[in-house]
Amino acid sequence: MDGVGSFGAGRAGAAFDPIAFIQQPQTILRILSWIFSMVVFGSIINEGYVNHGSERLYCVFNKNNNACNYGTTIGLIAFLACIFFIILDMKFQQISSIKDRKKAVMLDIGFSGFWAFLWFVCFCFLANQWQRTTPDELPLNQGADAARAAITFSFFSIFTWAGLTVRAVQKYMLGTDMNLFTTEHVDGNPPVQPYPTAPSTEPNDTYQSPPFTENLDSNAPTYQVPIY
Repeated sequence: MDGVGSFGAGRAGAAFDPIAFIQQPQTILRILSWIFSMVVFGSIINEGYVNHGSERLYCVFNKNNNACNYGTTIGLIAFLACIFFIILDMKFQQISSIKDRKKAVMLDIGFSGFWAFLWFVCFCFLANQWQRTTPDELPLNQGADAARAAITFSFFSIFTWAGLTVRAVQKYMLGTDMNLFTTEHVDGNPPVQPYPTAPSTEPNDTYQSPPFTENLDSNAPTYQVPIY
């Protein structure tokens, strides 16, 4: 896993390195997911509808408009979501709050995992409807290439979004290095400075009597100074 510190990123406020960012596996997966989603909804919108003997357009997937609508919706939302998460990944290291970083990682886990499941449903749905489509419904094999492209890249999208989910889980498992953050970053409150301790005014040394004392004898004779 690239990066150290809080949820896979370094110290908050560090300089952004575009080359290292593009080389990250997570960024590569997002770009691939972005391209795959664009192929899916673009193929369906451009060539996914045919008019078979009438002015009304029919979906190439067994004339089931729900199949075309589902593939278009999932692909378009995935396309926009990839752009959003790429921008979030670029700004992730600038997020100074641990709680905000955790929310971003959990959002990535939830959305990526859910969209991997939706891509699996999309692949199964489109493939099933394509198998039921008869050659008579597609004169001159019209729209067949677009249908196959949508099914193929729906299948590829399952693995790219599943990979994004794994990467997000790995970031979440890294947790937080508290040494990279101050109390202000964690709680949102300014750090509390400890009160300075006043110097002690009490004397450290107690009075002790001298080790040797002179015992005065009250009966000892006294000397007087002679007067001249």
